[in-house]
Amino acid sequence: MPIIVNLDVMLARRKMRSRELAERIGITEQNVSLLKSGKVRGVRFDTLARICETLGCQPGDILEFVPGPDAADESAAD
Repeated sequence: MPIIVNLDVMLARRKMRSRELAERIGITEQNVSLLKSGKVRGVRFDTLARICETLGCQPGDILEFVPGPDAADESAAD
């Protein structure tokens, strides 16, 4: 998937643990772990907003689009 989740980077920059983030935004630590690993297929905007508010960042600091070799094939199909 060409979307990279940089949540672990932002947590390290803010010197915050996953457990603390989970408590502050009201989701389980396991869900934070799944977000960090990129193993989720989506994230609610309200969850993303709470993450950004807590970490003092923008959504683009957490989510990054990196086109891969399949990106050209997918855009041609549209």
